[in-house]
Amino acid sequence: MVTPFDWQESIGHRSQYVENKLAHGLPVVAASVAEGVLLVAWRRNARKVFEIYDRLAMAAIGQQSDVEALRTAAVEFAHREGYSRSESDVTIERVAGALSQPVKRAFGDLTVAPFVVRALFAQVGSAPKDDRLVVLGFDGDYGYREGFAALAGDAETEEALIRRMEERDWSSAAPSEALGALRSLWEPGEKQASGVRVEAALLRRTDDTDRRLQPLD
Repeated sequence: MVTPFDWQESIGHRSQYVENKLAHGLPVVAASVAEGVLLVAWRRNARKVFEIYDRLAMAAIGQQSDVEALRTAAVEFAHREGYSRSESDVTIERVAGALSQPVKRAFGDLTVAPFVVRALFAQVGSAPKDDRLVVLGFDGDYGYREGFAALAGDAETEEALIRRMEERDWSSAAPSEALGALRSLWEPGEKQASGVRVEAALLRRTDDTDRRLQPLD
């Protein structure tokens, strides 16, 4: 019989396991700029920035199979919502809320593997103040960020990125200016540098028929 103490101890072990796995993840950052939401990710092989629906994008760190499972689930949910309701009903809040449920169930179910992933979701609006950024954790909890957001493999790196992003107003920056500034936020260490490249994309703030994710790298 599993007691509440045993379950709590197991959850702590699962958190430590996932955090150890994520510790090697390369950062992802996003900022609301003049022309849209700019997403920048450091990576080695697989892509880390994805369009999931009109006006919506996702970036993530973690185990590639889990990133892909989350991306697929996000795309499928968004398209189901758009088909059964309307495109305007497909919001980042609804996507994050829907995805948090299976992630939270997997994390709390000791008989299945937890998701080794943290994800950043973005929705572009008509102006920077209308953009929405959401960070989804490996335990299923999610929270909103205003103006910019960052994910990193460890808390120290993530906090340093956030402090540096707080130093400027991104909302008036042109994409080229913001891209240079975001790229300068982090440099891989000597042990990480091999094969690392930067992936960047702009979730463009144009009109309702053309809000697409535009690769910049």
